[in-house]
Amino acid sequence: MADSNTAPPPGAVPPSLARVAFHAVAAGLTPLIPVPFLDDYALRQVREQSVRDQLKDKGLKAPDKAIAVLAGSYEARSLGGQLVSYLKAVALFPVRKVFRKVFFVLWVKDCVDLTSACLHHGYLLHHALQRGDLDAASLQGDAPRKVQAAIVAACAELDARPINQALRRIFRSSRVLMAEATRAFMDPKQGGARVPDPKSESAEVKSLTDRLLQEMWEERGYFTALERHYDKHLRGAPAPTQAPAATGT
Repeated sequence: MADSNTAPPPGAVPPSLARVAFHAVAAGLTPLIPVPFLDDYALRQVREQSVRDQLKDKGLKAPDKAIAVLAGSYEARSLGGQLVSYLKAVALFPVRKVFRKVFFVLWVKDCVDLTSACLHHGYLLHHALQRGDLDAASLQGDAPRKVQAAIVAACAELDARPINQALRRIFRSSRVLMAEATRAFMDPKQGGARVPDPKSESAEVKSLTDRLLQEMWEERGYFTALERHYDKHLRGAPAPTQAPAATGT
């Protein structure tokens, strides 16, 4: 008899969560981009597009500032944030480039960390929208910052190792190469960066997304606990003012 605990029934994962998984994979591929600064730019674009898509599913459109806040990129886009990011990139790019070529494990860790962060964030934003924590009116005010703070606090509290271990297995067994990531984020017609589209990506990227969805189904108890942490913090429990997304390995 088939094991009902490992195989999700048809339609178990809603299309909106499938898009969350896709954008998480796309975010995880950005460290592979061999062009300085384009990896950070592509990551920001993916995260903001993930927010836009989720809001669009609910018939909502938010100001650019609210999108940036909910994507976790608002502070980074300030003048000071841009300067710090620029200086860090200049200092670290030669080291990262050499070490990523030599140590495969560092490449995997970069991919896992970013995929995990985007997955946790996207999942909780999906949960927040399902609850009605954001609507057309509240998106114009302080609600995006409150929701983002609750997401960050929830992710900081929960041990993400079960998810990160699954992500390491996925990326270690993947055949995605640096050229694959470049194709995913570069527009050959325009000569610039683009946001990956789940309808037109390669079979390998889609395969990574499908495997991630399977892991999400198998770890659904973990995500239920994540929801509870978010709910607690949104109700007013003390939350850290600045904490990393759940990417601990």
